[in-house]
Amino acid sequence: MEKQYSGLSGYLVLLLELVILVLIVAGFLVEMIVPAVVLIPIFILGAIGFTVVDPNQSCVLVLFGAYKGTIKTNGFYWVNPFFSKKKISLRARNFDSETIKVNDKLGNPIMIGLVLVWKVEDTYKAAFGVDEYEHFVLVQSEAALRKLAGLYPYDNIEDETAKVTLRDGTEEVNNELEREIVERLDIAGIHVIEARINHIAYAQEIAQAMLKRQQATAIVAARYKIVEGAVSMVEMALDELSQKKIVDLDEEKKATMVSNLMVVLCGDKDATPIVNTGTLY
Repeated sequence: MEKQYSGLSGYLVLLLELVILVLIVAGFLVEMIVPAVVLIPIFILGAIGFTVVDPNQSCVLVLFGAYKGTIKTNGFYWVNPFFSKKKISLRARNFDSETIKVNDKLGNPIMIGLVLVWKVEDTYKAAFGVDEYEHFVLVQSEAALRKLAGLYPYDNIEDETAKVTLRDGTEEVNNELEREIVERLDIAGIHVIEARINHIAYAQEIAQAMLKRQQATAIVAARYKIVEGAVSMVEMALDELSQKKIVDLDEEKKATMVSNLMVVLCGDKDATPIVNTGTLY
């Protein structure tokens, strides 16, 4: 578990180091060789203990395999010269993954990518919980993305009962992705600030076929709306003619009128009017 460590002020020890350096030089000048030689290793050990912690950076301290603590406050410090020091950045980092090919819930190959914003929160877990925590973040994020893609279909063309799809369920899908990544990265002491899908498309080998299918579905849906509207308009026209007694139509004439109106309203091209100067027959 992470614990804070407070080092000595580096400026105070630096002053002591300067005093020792002066004593060493003076010892050699006045031919007090033995005291000067004794002070040399002390001076060297003292110099090794200096460390600088920049803003949003930390220093993990270990003494002969035992974790002693982490310095998170920026400044100039002096610590035990026998400590091994490992610097870990606490800054937020942005990972923009390459698009990878995966299969969605229905087995369709798709290309998908993510953007992850993260930072180290627990330096003990980052340093000792996993090996190379930065690489761990990349691998586990990709694994979470692959798992997410298998939970949802790309769209609801093939699965009309799907309430959430990768293409349309943006908020819910991103929340699920973030939850999965948070669980995977907790062992490394990583705090996930944001995780979201930034690219999604059918794989190249089926993209054209799926595009045609989407176009066909759109055409069918449009035709359905056109027919539905045309039927309503024909019904309204017959009702208005009947109520206002503009013309008395028998069943055969109604059928002819309905047929002509449906052709005009549902046709792909504009109708060409024909003016009848004689009788209807």
